[in-house]
Amino acid sequence: MDLVTPGFGLVFWTGLTFLFLLLILRKFAWKPILGAVSDREDGIKKALASAEDARKEMQNLQADNERILKEARAEREGMLKEAREIKNKMIDDAKEEAKEEASKIVAQAQASIETEKKAAIAELKSQVANLSIEIAEKVVRDELSNKDKQVKLVESMLGEATLN
Repeated sequence: MDLVTPGFGLVFWTGLTFLFLLLILRKFAWKPILGAVSDREDGIKKALASAEDARKEMQNLQADNERILKEARAEREGMLKEAREIKNKMIDDAKEEAKEEASKIVAQAQASIETEKKAAIAELKSQVANLSIEIAEKVVRDELSNKDKQVKLVESMLGEATLN
């Protein structure tokens, strides 16, 4: 027998062994291998779906974060605007109060000056009246010390007086 050209028996037993090996592999190896490959494929599909879900969730979270940031910025701007308005109102109120207080002080000072002016005028009138009376007393004494002058004064007064 030649080893290079196989005989019918060798081919038959080789083919039969090969088929037997395929059956054994199919029964014990192919099913677990195909099951493992199928499980692996399912796992990969689930992982991809889970990754896609995670990506969508991340986009939603990013959108929520952006929305929250915008709301926070808007709220901050609102608070700053309100604080500026309160500050300006307080400054305006303080200015108005200072103006009113200054007006009151000026009015009180003017009233005080007016009162002091009236008192000074009254004092001056009093002094002028006293001085006039003293001068009149001296003049009258001088006039009345002489009897002839007294008679002339009475006659001139009577002449000036008119009877009704």
